[in-house]
Amino acid sequence: MTKNSRTSDLIEKLRPDRNLAEPVYQQLMRNILSLINSGEIVGNDSLPSERVLAEKLAISRTTVRRCYDELRTAQHLVSKGRAGYVVHDVPNLKPKLGRLKGFTEEMKELGLTPSSRLLERAVVTDRTIASIFGRQSNAQFLRIVRLRLGDEVPLSREVAWYDLKSAPMVADWDTQGSIYQYLQGVCNIHLTNAEQTVEAILSSPEETQVFGFDKPSPCLLFKRKTFGSSGQIIEYVEGTFRGDAYVYNINLDIS
Repeated sequence: MTKNSRTSDLIEKLRPDRNLAEPVYQQLMRNILSLINSGEIVGNDSLPSERVLAEKLAISRTTVRRCYDELRTAQHLVSKGRAGYVVHDVPNLKPKLGRLKGFTEEMKELGLTPSSRLLERAVVTDRTIASIFGRQSNAQFLRIVRLRLGDEVPLSREVAWYDLKSAPMVADWDTQGSIYQYLQGVCNIHLTNAEQTVEAILSSPEETQVFGFDKPSPCLLFKRKTFGSSGQIIEYVEGTFRGDAYVYNINLDIS
């Protein structure tokens, strides 16, 4: 297929349905995301310019611009100036399991720049979480919800709880950098081991939104309990990782 014919085919797949009440720019967004999720367009693929797409679909450039701008804000597209827009390239990550490490350390090992966006932070009481930690029902925990990014691509939505009885100083943590370095360096807590499980799930509404999916999509849910030298759980984390970016490597011994 030639470049021109491929572009024409792509434009036809983006054509909005005039019979729908849904705004045209939202239809364009939905159609583009559908092509990305199906793999018909992939990272670094170019999209038609605002002018070309507007002319071919007989819609206004303002409508196309709004569609592209919102997709760029959601990290699906990257602006290349006069060259137009290309699809954001989601990294293909292959981290190794088997050692306790935080997201920050893992991203650096993979050659990506880690960053976070704080979504929620509160001191809470929660009977279910208290039961996990083996604490009384009125025990207090620091609850932090963060979006974790590698090279500015949203990769994980993480919900973490920290035991304020065992680690009261963690209440002062600014959520930047590695929590494990903070616990061991500032809080003087020696972390000894962790228990972790992995489940295959579909993204929740909150995860679907922050990952920019157009519908619930496959993800990996990691649940981790991290213990201190006293045997007490210091941290409990539920981290959802996008399934289109992660492939985990595990080395198996032959006995």
